[in-house]
Amino acid sequence: MAETKTILRALAGETLPTPPIWMMRQAGRYLPEYKATRAQAGDFLSLCYNPELAAEVTLQPIRRFGFDGAILFADILLLPQALGADLWFVTGEGPRLSTITTQAEFDKLGQGEMIHDTLNPIYETIRILRRELPKETTLIGFAGAPWTVATYMIAGKGTPDQGPAHKLKDENRPVFEAIIDRLTEGTIDYLSAQIDAGAEVVKIFDSWAGSLEGDDFDRYALRPTKIITEEIKRRHPGTPVIVFPRQAGDKYIGFHAATGADCVAVDDSVSPEWVAEHVQAGGCVQGNLASKHMVTGGQALVDETRKVVKALSGGPHIFNLGHGITPDADPENVKLMIETVRGM
Repeated sequence: MAETKTILRALAGETLPTPPIWMMRQAGRYLPEYKATRAQAGDFLSLCYNPELAAEVTLQPIRRFGFDGAILFADILLLPQALGADLWFVTGEGPRLSTITTQAEFDKLGQGEMIHDTLNPIYETIRILRRELPKETTLIGFAGAPWTVATYMIAGKGTPDQGPAHKLKDENRPVFEAIIDRLTEGTIDYLSAQIDAGAEVVKIFDSWAGSLEGDDFDRYALRPTKIITEEIKRRHPGTPVIVFPRQAGDKYIGFHAATGADCVAVDDSVSPEWVAEHVQAGGCVQGNLASKHMVTGGQALVDETRKVVKALSGGPHIFNLGHGITPDADPENVKLMIETVRGM
């Protein structure tokens, strides 16, 4: 079966005549059927923890668009909740967490096997999806990278510059590093359980990697990703790992080799031509159409989609956006993007 799944072929290093396609946040607020299911669930966290409804919203974009990959519907902040942090969502504003900024607050966090008590519904969602997905569709599990998840845990919410996390890193390095280490261990266990449940690929999202500079990038973005990837490979030989150090810039270069990842996802702050020259030599790349084209559409969408496909056609490539699709996107533009990729 693996040989027929185009995403797995690309992740194995094969250059395909048409790149496989999936889209970050492809199950989400731009789809009317998602909004209906979200309303049925009552709130976002109830949707995440309801295996039948979470599987339903994961399947919706597959039914509508025929993507080559389905990414599990969940959230990167479920892991800190499973470790003992309080988590809730404020309508129109996003997630809120109890903050972890002191040794005493850190000491209240759990570890190890305890996370699975909370996260078992996520694994059940994966088992449902393995039964219900089309046989040609690859199931992708995921987690947030330790640095990115830590920024939310330290600030208690999303911040524009990740300032509170940088402040803790600079002023109380032992507590900061303890948080990173605990999240690294928890992420390994979480992703491993996703694979045991049926995920065929896992992805590590480091959405705020670009705010780390110099040695801090190497210590808190690259190193935890390497530790997680190596342990996943040890526990689950043959399971591919995609990594996404968003806005890493020149740090994308050599990231495959430095972490052991099978694929490096790239954002749209770098050109596909640059990616082809500097990153694709290391292995499969994923990306990197700007998300704005899913809103604006038109000939610019067609032209930019063709540009990405052409630039990255010389090596293994999974077509995706440079970041997640936004709630104001038009589903018709998603359809046009897919038709353009597959029509080339």
